[in-house]
Amino acid sequence: MIHRLVIENLKHRPVRTLLSAVAIGVQVTMILTLVGVSNGVLGDIAERSRGTGADVLVRPPGSSVLAFSGNMPQGVVGVIRKEPHVALATGVLVQTIGNFDSITGVNLAEFNAMSGGLHYEAGGPFTGPSDVIVDDVYAHAHHLKPGDTLDLGLKWRVSGIVESGKLSHLFAPLDSLQDKYSALDKVSMVYVKLDQPANTDAVIAGLKARLEDYKVFSVDQFVSLISVDSIPILKRFTSVVIGLAVVVGFLVVFLSMYTAVLERTREIGILKALGASPGYILSMLMRETLALAVTGAVAGIVMSYGTQWIMKVFVPTMPMLIVPAWWPWAALTALTGSLIGALYPGLKASRQDAIEALAYD
Repeated sequence: MIHRLVIENLKHRPVRTLLSAVAIGVQVTMILTLVGVSNGVLGDIAERSRGTGADVLVRPPGSSVLAFSGNMPQGVVGVIRKEPHVALATGVLVQTIGNFDSITGVNLAEFNAMSGGLHYEAGGPFTGPSDVIVDDVYAHAHHLKPGDTLDLGLKWRVSGIVESGKLSHLFAPLDSLQDKYSALDKVSMVYVKLDQPANTDAVIAGLKARLEDYKVFSVDQFVSLISVDSIPILKRFTSVVIGLAVVVGFLVVFLSMYTAVLERTREIGILKALGASPGYILSMLMRETLALAVTGAVAGIVMSYGTQWIMKVFVPTMPMLIVPAWWPWAALTALTGSLIGALYPGLKASRQDAIEALAYD
């Protein structure tokens, strides 16, 4: 009987039911989108780091996993090359352009030797100091082809388009980037390829002794650090968004259920006159909320595929992953906020006096 009442009450107010479910779904989508973008972007960085073909990575003192506190002298590359078991070392300069993009200066011959070479889909290598190579993801996002001019604050000519997955979305000649951005003889990091991967630990120990205060990682170790849990600010931001999602769910359901209780005052009075207990009334309203929350959670999961498509079309350089492991957590968050929001209206309804409710107009 109670299940039929729940279904009929939801069907009787289709617009409110739909809007409440969609609002709950939006908070689920917010959580899944944030988690998906975080994992997608970090996964993309990890993949491009592996694509360099390097075994060891050297970064300047004070640098963090995703940010740099400054550059280091290019002479460090020569010091690294003298270390036993080092087959190749090449320095790169990373220059931020805008909020999310960066351009990487490389010695193309050295980088090709280390990574196995860039694979060109169109165009070719640099032919001048103002040439830039872009990967297919960036080219698609900005509708670029060889010969086009790219304005990144400074004018660049697109010389080639390559397959993505190696170090960066944009490459420029190292010496040209150093000159244009007043970073003469500076590099942001040094990639090191060894004669044998088995010598990684010995080389890292030697580099740490020779280059005090510098950050020295194996590439595998560096990639393992690229996660949401190892980046405190991203972890805190995720917690804030989840908290906001709970508040949104609480407010939406509170308003919806509180209004529903007022509109159904006579109905509740009739139920109480027929012998319905306060617990029965509360249970009925909480079950309605549970149905809304479950429907909204499913809708939110479905809508996250829509946001993934939107990100892929409009912001392809920020990939979003679908993370099924987060589905139950997002649904639980929506359920928690919804049930908390329905608690007070439910208690108010369960305590209504039957005579006053029947006289309500």
